[in-house]
Amino acid sequence: MNIQLSDHFTYNKLIRFTLPSIMMMIFTSIYGVVDGFFVSNFVGKTPFAAVNFIMPFLMILGSLGFMFGTGGSALISMKMGMERKQEANEIFSMLIYTSLILGTFIAVLGIIFVRPIAILLGAKGEMLNNCVLYARIILIALPFFILQYSFQSFFVTAEKPKLGLAVTVASGLTNIVLDALLVGVFRFELVGAAAATAASQFIGGFVPLIYFARKNSSLLRLGKTKFNIKAFLRTCSNGSSELMSNISMSVVSMLYNSQLMKYAGENGVAAYGVLMYVNLIFLAAFIGYAVGTAPVISYHYGAKNTDELKGLLKKSIHIIGCFAICMLIAGELLAYPLAKIFVGYDNELMELTLGAFRIFSFSFLFAGFAILGSSFFTALNDGLTSAIISFLRTLIFQVIALIFLPMIFGISGIWFSIVFAEITAVVVTVIFIVRKRNIYHYY
Repeated sequence: MNIQLSDHFTYNKLIRFTLPSIMMMIFTSIYGVVDGFFVSNFVGKTPFAAVNFIMPFLMILGSLGFMFGTGGSALISMKMGMERKQEANEIFSMLIYTSLILGTFIAVLGIIFVRPIAILLGAKGEMLNNCVLYARIILIALPFFILQYSFQSFFVTAEKPKLGLAVTVASGLTNIVLDALLVGVFRFELVGAAAATAASQFIGGFVPLIYFARKNSSLLRLGKTKFNIKAFLRTCSNGSSELMSNISMSVVSMLYNSQLMKYAGENGVAAYGVLMYVNLIFLAAFIGYAVGTAPVISYHYGAKNTDELKGLLKKSIHIIGCFAICMLIAGELLAYPLAKIFVGYDNELMELTLGAFRIFSFSFLFAGFAILGSSFFTALNDGLTSAIISFLRTLIFQVIALIFLPMIFGISGIWFSIVFAEITAVVVTVIFIVRKRNIYHYY
């Protein structure tokens, strides 16, 4: 029996409903990591560093889809809770068409200007050429990458999270198989890795487009619409925290790379790349849970069901707490094998990565609570509060720590920066939850 947004959610039902979204995000992260594994082990350290160097720029462009998906889902789910289903479908259609048009426009600009952007970021020599080559191939599929991010949220809103998971798995398997063939067997090196990722992004965006364009059993379907500027701006406002979070993380990654080049050279950038790959997978569980619960929260907020809102917040805090403890333990236990997988061919790089891992893992103990808090306010259509939490967590706190901690602790200060940022973000999140409780009546 399908779980509906209007249901009363027990712990069991909440986990069952969000599990496909959690797995969806984990699979998305894993197939992104596959490129790093094959490039590092089959192409070399410099191309691996180049992929990590240009990836933040590519993620900034793709994050528009995350904004449309999370912000749009909050608005659409609220409209459904208010029994305005036709309006919800019109907004859904408008956002998908807009994503496709904007994605195409941005892809063209990205392909043209990626070289001067890479130079501006500090790439040069062989690394510069590798950055440009990899990015231009990836950018061909950018419209579908944006759609893929959008649909990950909309599948949950449509009460089809399992179908979203199936599409994500198919996309991920495409990337893994093509990486193995193009890089591992045919030795197309960086071109093969980029082509594999672009092909997987195409599938992740195109298949849902076909599904929602046809008659289906979900709550959403693409159809005739008109550009609703009010709904569009509301979506952007709701999803601004997710956009800010992705942009901030990408900007901060560039700063990390700059600091690491100063303190440890290419080895530092490569070690950070490994941490980011693992971080993506671990944080995917938190993000997936947040994506899975957001439409439920929005629906009950629209329906003015405050008792359910209270239960959802309380249960979510308990579930995130359990995730956090498990991830800290896993991070410490898996530090050596994970470092070995990526950089086991270089002893010096291996030791640097392992030391970073031991410190970095403590960030998992705190990250989920701030992610949940930001998503919770997005679901309540309070984009400003959500954006403030994300902005402080992913940019301000990290930049402050990244500038000053290395002056005191050297390269270890760089790894401590993320832990500091997550702890301070949790404090801010708690303050907002307490102060806003009388407005939204969830506590």
